[in-house]
Amino acid sequence: MTQVSGGPAERELPPAAVDDEVLLAEQRAWTPWKIAVWVGIALLGGLAWVMLALVRGETVNAIWFVFAAVSTYAIAYRFYSRYIENRLLRPDDRRATPAEYKENGQDFLPTDRRVLYGHHFAAIAGAGPLVGPVLAAQMGYLPGTIWIIVGVIVAGAVQDYLVLFFSMRRGGRSLGQMAREELGRVGGIAALIATLAIMIILIAVLTLVVVNALGESPWGVFSVALTIPIALFMGVYLRFLRPGKVSEVSWIGFALLIGAIVAGGWVAETGWGQALFTLDRTTIAWGVIIYGFVAAVLPVWLLLAPRDYLSTFMKIGTIVLLAVAIIVVRPELAAPAFSEFAGRDDGPVVAGSLFPFLFVTIACGALSGFHALISSGTSPKLVEKERQTRLIGYGGMLMESFVAIMALVAALSIDRGLYFAMNSPASLTLGTVEGAAAFVNQLGLMGVNVTPDQLATTAALVGEESVVSRTGGAPTLAVGLANIMAQFIGGPAMMSFWYHFAIMFEALFILTAVDAGTRVARFMLQDAIGTVVPRFADTSWKPAAWICTALMVGGWGAILVMGVTDPLGGINTLFPLFGIANQLLAAIALAVCLAIAARRGRVRYLWIIVVPLAFAAVVTVTASMYKIFSPDPKIGYWAQHFAFRGAIASGETSFGTAGTPQAMAAVVRNTFVQGTLSILFVTLALVVIVAAALAAWRSIAMGGRPDNEDEPVPSRLYAPAGIIATPAEKELEKEWTEAVGTPARSGH
Repeated sequence: MTQVSGGPAERELPPAAVDDEVLLAEQRAWTPWKIAVWVGIALLGGLAWVMLALVRGETVNAIWFVFAAVSTYAIAYRFYSRYIENRLLRPDDRRATPAEYKENGQDFLPTDRRVLYGHHFAAIAGAGPLVGPVLAAQMGYLPGTIWIIVGVIVAGAVQDYLVLFFSMRRGGRSLGQMAREELGRVGGIAALIATLAIMIILIAVLTLVVVNALGESPWGVFSVALTIPIALFMGVYLRFLRPGKVSEVSWIGFALLIGAIVAGGWVAETGWGQALFTLDRTTIAWGVIIYGFVAAVLPVWLLLAPRDYLSTFMKIGTIVLLAVAIIVVRPELAAPAFSEFAGRDDGPVVAGSLFPFLFVTIACGALSGFHALISSGTSPKLVEKERQTRLIGYGGMLMESFVAIMALVAALSIDRGLYFAMNSPASLTLGTVEGAAAFVNQLGLMGVNVTPDQLATTAALVGEESVVSRTGGAPTLAVGLANIMAQFIGGPAMMSFWYHFAIMFEALFILTAVDAGTRVARFMLQDAIGTVVPRFADTSWKPAAWICTALMVGGWGAILVMGVTDPLGGINTLFPLFGIANQLLAAIALAVCLAIAARRGRVRYLWIIVVPLAFAAVVTVTASMYKIFSPDPKIGYWAQHFAFRGAIASGETSFGTAGTPQAMAAVVRNTFVQGTLSILFVTLALVVIVAAALAAWRSIAMGGRPDNEDEPVPSRLYAPAGIIATPAEKELEKEWTEAVGTPARSGH
């Protein structure tokens, strides 16, 4: 029994953790039934991979994507993540987490693992797993599928898990703070500058996807706008009206969400609804900028946590429902394993060859540096027990990877001609059904012959004026999801409902990443300024919080407006920079983890970090070199910059995709910014990686060094590690309930 302070008198409590021997015995207990289940999972996964990778037919059934993904994730979570837990990290539930020993009711708060899983997943799952796979579908289904599933197991989920654990052990320190401690002055400053600059780009591109999805869509604008008061209501309900009633408020929130979608359809059909909610992209961009500021300064419990929790139900529920629909409907995908553009540089959706651009286009579904900011931002300040970091970090990323697979399947399920008509920029399709049909048909795609009537009919079915050049991936995913779901429930008459359901689903995905990301960026900026002005390091000091939030929102807001007004299509030119920056940030995060793990003396297991770090470094540096030095204006930012500058100097009034002198000047300005950022990002990332390698080498040579973890504090609370408690965990939980009653932690 643990002797702890219990208010006026000392109280004896049950142990804060399951006994190590009992825990190990449970993990090693293999019954014939358990063996049969895992053999079945392995056989199903193996069959699915054979069907995807080796069997070559004219079509491939979508169910094999579901089976391959789920089986592989299950095996990786059960065995590989447990290996990392036992060999590299060794969590100890007897130690209090920062949420417990720093609890302040605002940023540090012990949160039920299921609620925190929802918050963390909602925060990390932004536009990337939805948009990247859709854009990369241009290259065929197999390269993207392999990278999404294998990449997340050995890279993305590993990064998220390690950063979350190491940040938690350091009192919830940010990635920049940990870099400064581990890498020295030069490496720390480089990491901090890179992290802040990259964060601005990431949030801007995430937001641009929302803006493109909602532009000129009154139904979408109205429905998504309603999610804000719904989230505020849930926060107040859970905090003051019915504390602890998570299930109750979840059902209420879900019902209100469905009501918002249905009401959006009614409003969009009225004259006043059309007038009020048919907004251009620039107006929507300013609205999201204002939202980002407000959401980042409000208390976590009021908007951020309830919105994340609400959107998690929507996200996970929709993805699971889509997976079930795929198994029932069994759609055949006509896309090839490797498309005509897999080995070419001139794809109309994403320019560049398969290597390295596939790996930076599909970022968040397989490996995402943005996640390291969340894993060292809000989540480590909320986790109850150390062993829960495996569920939150590794398990949360596996769920995001499944989202990416479902997005890829949805994009591949629609007609290939429609796919290219939707994702090619208006400069190529002329923004009309006739122009889009003519452009797609001249691409020379096998078996593709799209007609203007087909494009117009699709737009009418989903309740939109047009689907031509709806770039950004979100509308394509919505059409694919609507097509599959309509076959599952409702038929063609439900296409418009399912399309706008998907748009809201995507907007919720992205806005949760925008508000959480802005808050994390504010923390990082406060920390940086706090080294000079100590008062700024206090995250609860409102003047500092407001000033730093305004600076970060101003940064990503400026890039957002630049993307919205970009004559080259915005998302088509910014997304490669987004992907490269995201993966460079992942390399930075893994480099910091390498230095920390080496300091702990875990040399035998450093390969767990070195493998994904080396791959991420090679891919992103190669992609950066292409974007900086390629002479092809479709790929290189500087080649594009000088081509347009030359056209302006020669007196031309239109050039390439820019039809006016103002548009040409915008291209020159935008490519200068993008090219400069490319040089800055890759330089800073290389500095950090070299500094981390040197720090790791010093630690290895010395046989380990003293760590920078907070002093251990005995824990005075208990909670199971996984979603479902094991028998030993249930027994200990029962002891705690008998001793102190139901724990009054957030989310109960």
